[in-house]
This record gives sequence, C-alpha cells and structure tokens, in this order.
Amino acid sequence: MDVKVVWKEDMELTGHTEGGHQITIDASEASGGHNRGPLPIALVALGTAGCASLDVIAILRKKKVDFTAFECRVNVENREEHPRVFTKMHFEYIVTGKNIQQNDVERSVQLTEEKYCQAVAMMSKTAEIIHTITIIEQ
Repeated sequence: MDVKVVWKEDMELTGHTEGGHQITIDASEASGGHNRGPLPIALVALGTAGCASLDVIAILRKKKVDFTAFECRVNVENREEHPRVFTKMHFEYIVTGKNIQQNDVERSVQLTEEKYCQAVAMMSKTAEIIHTITIIEQ
C-alpha cells in the first residue's frame, strides 16, 4: 500500500490513497490549523474501528446473521506524556436485527480481534483492547 500527504497551507494536508481517494487532514486552531479535517491520530482510531468493523460484518454475513444495522464506537485513552500512544481502546459493537444471538456476535468479535484485524493487532502492542456488545432487537 502506498499513500501520501501533500501540504496545502498552514497545518492543512491533503491525504491521497492509492485507490484515488482524498481526505483533508488538519490541526486544531490551538495548534495553528483551521480544523478543516480530522487530526491524524483521529484517523488512526477511525481506521482501527473501520478495519475491525469490516471484519466483524464479513464474519456475521458468513454466519448468516440477520442484521439490519451495525455500529462500532471506540473510546480511546492515551498516555499523558509524549509520545501519547493509545493505552486503551474500548470498542462497542452495536448490532441491530432479528433473532441475533449473543454468541454469534461474540465469536465474530473474538475472531476479528484475535486473528483477522491487522489494525487491532498493531494497536494491541501499546493499548489494552476491550469490547462490549449491544444487540438491539428489531
């Protein structure tokens, strides 16, 4: 995978992926930016949530779980001193549908966190990874 960032002005960057996608990245106003895009570290958390979510969704589909909505929320804790690496990531997986079995979702999350998700594997080098599962019956 190849990506690049190109400085635009002040603290604003444009990120480019090899798939042709672009994203504005910026610093907060307190750091000399204009808050025109997410902070790079927020993209790390977002990317980890996205990676885990796609794996969980793929496994739920293989299990033929009848879900109609899926959401993953992540709360991140950092070290106080620099570098402020992630020390804890709490994933909340929210699955909505009919007759969803807790054990199907739990197994999907377990496989994601322990075997498939490369982002969770990387984050687990510095952060404790925990999760909760919320099932909403439709």
